[in-house]
Amino acid sequence: MLPAGRDGLLVELPTGAAAEAFHAELLRRGALGELPAVREIVPGAGTVLLDGISDGAPGAPARLARSLVSWRIPPLPRDAGPVVEVPVVYDGPDLADVAAAWGVGPGEVARIHSGIEFRVAFSGFAPGFGYLTGLPERFRVPRRATPRTRVPEGSLALAGPYTGVYPRASPGGWQLIGRTPDPDLLWDQDREPAALLTPGTRVRFTESPAGRRAAGPRTEEAGQ
Repeated sequence: MLPAGRDGLLVELPTGAAAEAFHAELLRRGALGELPAVREIVPGAGTVLLDGISDGAPGAPARLARSLVSWRIPPLPRDAGPVVEVPVVYDGPDLADVAAAWGVGPGEVARIHSGIEFRVAFSGFAPGFGYLTGLPERFRVPRRATPRTRVPEGSLALAGPYTGVYPRASPGGWQLIGRTPDPDLLWDQDREPAALLTPGTRVRFTESPAGRRAAGPRTEEAGQ
């Protein structure tokens, strides 16, 4: 645990899975009123930042740090959190390469990928971009040797343990296997929250026929 500014604490975890579990436990305890006032909780690949920690007296971050040492963090319940379904057309330019790496035909990539439930571990890179975990290790692929100078908005991509959907056009080196027909739904500054894929959200990709505009992501409540 490291101090971060005047009222912050950066907690380093040994793995990404541990960071996800710790983030979920923070949210659970916060909902129960078992945390001091914390302005912002920001998960990362292997860290969680708590900023604006206050309990009405000086030294709140240090006191919280001492308390965290005794916490027992339960495994992350995979069925906790809201569910968002994102329609996807599986026709990306790297689909054949990913299929070859997986040892399957291109048509099987859609079946396999859409059959996995993902979870947003953290956000970054661009507004609305979520790093989604859940891809089994045997399906992980490396980044492209040569990044593209422009990845179209809405592109569904893979890199290492992560899946992501580009909310806007940008350079990128991930493997592109498809696209969502309505990328504007990924980030809407007039919505609260503005990002569709927020940390802790469970995500399912549904195969959408090419050329058909999908109705858009569907959100379910936890436990449904």
